[in-house]
Amino acid sequence: MRRGRNGTSEPADQRTGARIGVTACLAIGLLCAGPLVRLSAQSPAPLPSLREQARIQQGWLQYRLDSILPRLMREHGVQTWLVICREYNEDPVFFSLVSATTFACRRRTIYVFHDRGPGRPLERLALGGSSQGGLYQAVRDTTVSVASVAVAGRGGELVGRGQWDLLRRILDERTPRTVAIDISATHAFSDGLAVADYEELQRALGPALMARVVRAERLPLDYITLRAPGMDQWYARLQAHVHDIIARAFSREVITPGTTTTDDVVWWTRDELQRRGLTTWFQTSVDVQRRGVADPSTLGASPVILPGDVLHIDFGITAMGLNTDTQHMAYVPREGERDAPAGLRAALAASNRLQDIVMAETRPGRTGNEVLHASLAAMRAAGLTGTVYTHPIGDHGHGAGPLIGLWDRQEGVPGRGDVPVLANMWFSIELEARTAVPGWGGQVVKSSQEEDAIVGADGVTRWALRRQTEWHIVR
Repeated sequence: MRRGRNGTSEPADQRTGARIGVTACLAIGLLCAGPLVRLSAQSPAPLPSLREQARIQQGWLQYRLDSILPRLMREHGVQTWLVICREYNEDPVFFSLVSATTFACRRRTIYVFHDRGPGRPLERLALGGSSQGGLYQAVRDTTVSVASVAVAGRGGELVGRGQWDLLRRILDERTPRTVAIDISATHAFSDGLAVADYEELQRALGPALMARVVRAERLPLDYITLRAPGMDQWYARLQAHVHDIIARAFSREVITPGTTTTDDVVWWTRDELQRRGLTTWFQTSVDVQRRGVADPSTLGASPVILPGDVLHIDFGITAMGLNTDTQHMAYVPREGERDAPAGLRAALAASNRLQDIVMAETRPGRTGNEVLHASLAAMRAAGLTGTVYTHPIGDHGHGAGPLIGLWDRQEGVPGRGDVPVLANMWFSIELEARTAVPGWGGQVVKSSQEEDAIVGADGVTRWALRRQTEWHIVR
């Protein structure tokens, strides 16, 4: 998406998680995903029932908690991590830590993640809320010994001072070297601790324990960023729906030149999402470039689409806790035309070439700003003119991780662009090439493309499904 547009019951959770073990999660592509229907742009494979989707997502969650989180805590020097939030004021990382059947925090929930050392599983306590299908030890009785939390689950719900006193006793008994909390002036994904909860935490812990508190900004950021095995296959399914909906939107099924407006196309995509049982994280946009019109904004907010128009769509879907972000280009042929004119084909080829450059420069270990600077240098060396504004994607549309430029920050993005690309993360390769088209009297045409890509475990960046290499022709 272009920058500038700018609880659940315990038994149900337990049933969801009990059927999924670590072994299954290590082979999610086979055991959790099931057989994948062959993808095609004409008939994308439908997603399974919501119940089956939740089962698959529970496998991803267990893998992330069992395998990704312990490694990250050790890499970032964190022995205990606290995630504290309240209903409808959730920490951004909350939804990456809970089951698909959890839609909000339960009252106040405090998650305690404690590293008991190499060779031992991470201790995961839920002070309030549920066990998330058996993935946490849910502590509800403030009077019990918490050294082992052996009788977790007795009593009523935690509330008030008792909850904070219990947290203090848990930390006193575990004596962690470091206690990480989510406060950051740079990364929104690492800034989920509300001021009121921070003040309560200070009162509960006291000066000695508070001296061990650190702001481990990279911990929640990297945790949200990294993918579990098997996610890629399902992401490709989502992409197949994206490409199919865009292809239909840019056809005579939806567009009648001289009658249909851009808003008509926008709302058709929203209705089509609802028909397929999908949703989105931003409103679709469709805009027009027209020969002889240097400033497209003069065409109005929702112009009627005419023969000879260049169309651009920005569209994304949300399903299975994942988000997509795609931009494609289309041409409305004039009478007698069967394809886009040569000048427009050259414009699309220019943005494809810029995609190749950004993909090649996006490598693990490089910061977002380093990728941006290398991409822009290679773009200029190739004789292209354009802009790069690529962002992470996954659990969120504008996801956690390094920004590779913003549309209005081509010099780099301090802070948010200074974290590294990681293997097993996803990017939305978003950019724009500007090409003077001879057939349009030298008028510049913007070819804005966006396609989701995967940085693999091998460090190679590849498309999640495929990219647009030919114009959509509205015929």
